[in-house]
Amino acid sequence: MTQSDGPKEKLMRSENERLRSDEIDLFDLIEVFWQDRIIVVAVGFFFTIVAAIYAFVSTPVYESKVIVQPPSQNDIAQLNYGRGGDSGLAMITVKDAYDVYVRNLQSESLRREFFRKVYLPSLSETERKGSQDELYGSFLQVLSIGSASKDNTGRYFVKARLSDPERAAEWVVQFIEMAGIRSSTETIKDAKADATVKANNLEQQITAARESARKQREDRIVQLTEALKIAHATGIKEPPIISSNLSDEVSAGMGGSLTYMRGSKALEAEIANLQDRTSDDPFVNDLRQQQEALSFYRHLQVDPSVVQVYRQDGAVESPDKPVKPHKPVIIALGLAGGVAFGMLVAFARYYRRGRILKASHTQ
Repeated sequence: MTQSDGPKEKLMRSENERLRSDEIDLFDLIEVFWQDRIIVVAVGFFFTIVAAIYAFVSTPVYESKVIVQPPSQNDIAQLNYGRGGDSGLAMITVKDAYDVYVRNLQSESLRREFFRKVYLPSLSETERKGSQDELYGSFLQVLSIGSASKDNTGRYFVKARLSDPERAAEWVVQFIEMAGIRSSTETIKDAKADATVKANNLEQQITAARESARKQREDRIVQLTEALKIAHATGIKEPPIISSNLSDEVSAGMGGSLTYMRGSKALEAEIANLQDRTSDDPFVNDLRQQQEALSFYRHLQVDPSVVQVYRQDGAVESPDKPVKPHKPVIIALGLAGGVAFGMLVAFARYYRRGRILKASHTQ
């Protein structure tokens, strides 16, 4: 016969027995759920019905998406009129034009403009009276922009989620077109600004060339006038007639300090001609070519309708299948949640019955 345990050992054994009495194994748990299977099924059925009602009653949301990509070289051909070569104006590349478009597509100002001109008018008068910040936050949930590929090939998407599939398709197209109009206007404006600067430079060159020709004519008149004085002083009216081989040499040397040898008659005629000249333009080198270039750059016009700074990848059609709500997923989640809650109720009932039974035994 074993020696009776002390108070400490009795207390530990009592505690272990209490813990074992509170333990429940898997089979007991299954039995608990089976006993309250009606409750588990009822709760699961109720949750499933609620989830199904929500799935079929909630407003469907349709998603429309459009993808944009860089333009072709032909799309921006008019932007390069008068550029390249020896013009001093760099060619506008496809990347240059598309970078402007992407910057406008992702700009906050374009979103704000679309929000004011398109999104707000689509709301009811009551909805528009709400907080503008909250409305703008809701708008950002409707319209989103992002990269269409991870390899950064320059393709971007614009996506709209609305309850009206036709409006969703209209909005994505309208948004990329607004970005296109902005970008075309900006690019054409920059191209015309370059042309204006080029025209101003040509105009200054022409003015400087004309002024230089005028001064050269005035200098020539002064030189001929001095030569004329010498010719009068020496009595030379006609160029001297020199025979033999010296004729060509002397004739060729009748310039500079020997200009007076041309004779006063010829000098007076040339001076009168220079003084009566109304324009020096025919004597300015390459003046006509510069004037033609000036006229071209000054009146350069680019037709916006033939300039495209982006391309739309494929047509956009109204979606015919909503992306939200996902009815099968919602119903499945409702069923799973209902069964789980029903099992929790069954376990709570079992635990409560155990406590009551233990309390009755204690009494």
